Amino acid sequence: MADARVLDVWILALATEEERVRADDLGPIVARVTSGDPEALGPLYDALAPEIFAAALWRTGSRADAADVVQDVFVKIATAPGLLKGVKHPRRYVLTMAHRSAIDRHRGSRPDLPIDDALLVQTNELDAGRSLDAARATAALRELPDPQREAIYLHHFAGCSFREVGKITGVPTFTAASRHRLGIARLRVLLGGSR
Repeated sequence: MADARVLDVWILALATEEERVRADDLGPIVARVTSGDPEALGPLYDALAPEIFAAALWRTGSRADAADVVQDVFVKIATAPGLLKGVKHPRRYVLTMAHRSAIDRHRGSRPDLPIDDALLVQTNELDAGRSLDAARATAALRELPDPQREAIYLHHFAGCSFREVGKITGVPTFTAASRHRLGIARLRVLLGGSR
């Protein structure tokens, strides 16, 4: 039972440690990008690249492929700035672009490195006990099917609602919530807790 609480605390800690740019905050940046201001690409990149990289890494298991996904997304935006014009939810739209690009890259490729430290990026400032807990939870996350792991990442780490998770991954909201629920239940079992 203590291990399941470790997972809950770990997920909550990581979800609150990262400061995210919400969709409302992206509005002025996106407006500058769509008007053709090349200087706006930098702030947009700063706001979204870490989330795109993390989501792509979870999908592909490859740092090189994840970096390529980030590049693909921003090359598309840079070469067609009007792409984001009229988009109501630019963050979700860009994450959807990344999701599709990651799926394309993942087909036919194998992960090059374990993703152990994908979740531990922020833990270098934490105590050793939390780093160990994060390592155990990350190992457990690797045991989940891709759709469940992706739903957990998008909901807990990227801060997406289940509706947004569904839109990004191309499934109904109920399916996104179900994948998340099943993944969390499986993580609790893997970490020695009960359902």
